Amino acid sequence: MNVNQIFHDSLKLLALCLILALLVGAALGQPVLLGYVETGSMSPTMEPGDGFVAVPSALTDEPEAGDVVVFRAEEIQGGGLTTHRIVGETPQGYVTRGDANPFTDQDGDEPPVKEAQIVAEAWQVGGNVVVIPQLGTAVTGIRGAVETVQRTVSSLLGTRALLGPQGLAYLFFGATALYYLVGELRGDGRERRRRETNRDGGIDPRLFALGFTLLLVGGATAAMVGPAGTQQYGVVSAEFDSERPTVIPAGTSANVTYAVGNGGSVPVHVFLEPASEGVAVHPEELTVDGRRVANATVTLSAPPQTGYYRRFVTEHRYLAVLPHSVTESLYRVHPWAPIVAIDALLGVPFYLLAVALVGTGRVRSRSRNRAVPMRRRIRRAVRGLYARE
Repeated sequence: MNVNQIFHDSLKLLALCLILALLVGAALGQPVLLGYVETGSMSPTMEPGDGFVAVPSALTDEPEAGDVVVFRAEEIQGGGLTTHRIVGETPQGYVTRGDANPFTDQDGDEPPVKEAQIVAEAWQVGGNVVVIPQLGTAVTGIRGAVETVQRTVSSLLGTRALLGPQGLAYLFFGATALYYLVGELRGDGRERRRRETNRDGGIDPRLFALGFTLLLVGGATAAMVGPAGTQQYGVVSAEFDSERPTVIPAGTSANVTYAVGNGGSVPVHVFLEPASEGVAVHPEELTVDGRRVANATVTLSAPPQTGYYRRFVTEHRYLAVLPHSVTESLYRVHPWAPIVAIDALLGVPFYLLAVALVGTGRVRSRSRNRAVPMRRRIRRAVRGLYARE
């Protein structure tokens, strides 16, 4: 395979990964690598449907005026993710505005944006947002088609497991595996001879192995990032007692239960940390077994002054494939460090095993060769693994 073929195959794989990232990000409710705008509030910087590179807030510096950020709005268009520019800062939070809007979000009903609400920042070069024209328009169309396929297949099979980002991974993996298996069965049981007259044709099997590895790593990352995030509590500092746990007499505190559920089969290590003033969490570290729920206690403090205040708690969760002490040490370095380590622990062995099964590429000589049945490849790969030990 020459350089041009490798380049074209890599572009195809990259395009597929970017589309999957956008689809999964839309399903998870937060951008994954890429994001896009749906309205004209950021015109002329970004028109409706334009995409941008979304850098997670955990990897960026402290937000400042001029940054275009993606934050979880409370009031704008009924709440949800909003992409606007920071134009100022107050003791209560950041002031934001769409480039096309004559007034700030805080001139309306949106309260100042707390740092805990910011999930990503649009990548800028020289002060200008790197825009990918109409990427969101294309992805919206693809997402509609994919969701239709998911709903149809899910209805035919009578299961909801094929819905959402996890179901998307199942469908993609199943379709690719079926395609490969059918090809093997058609060639298995009979001897095939072929002459390689074109050494540049086809796709390197290692790209398939890499694609499956990226799906595995992407699914693991989504399982850790998706359920985590920031929980907001609206606290009312009142002059009276109330049965509602978030209506607290001024100058006092109240406890609320924070439930940490694990819907998967793999245990998870969970770390909870206060993301604003007036919050305490106990315990700050939990290990939750598969299909179980564990509870923590969040202590909310009301200021002496009456009024409405927002409190935030941030949750980080990691698949328990590393010892707790190792995960904790990495977490203290950076909240994303355990995710990188876990993805590497899962992805590297999977990729090496996949390459051992599918081979390392086509023969470069112009000689005849016999197709090797899949079961023989597996036996050879297993024998090779034992031989290395």
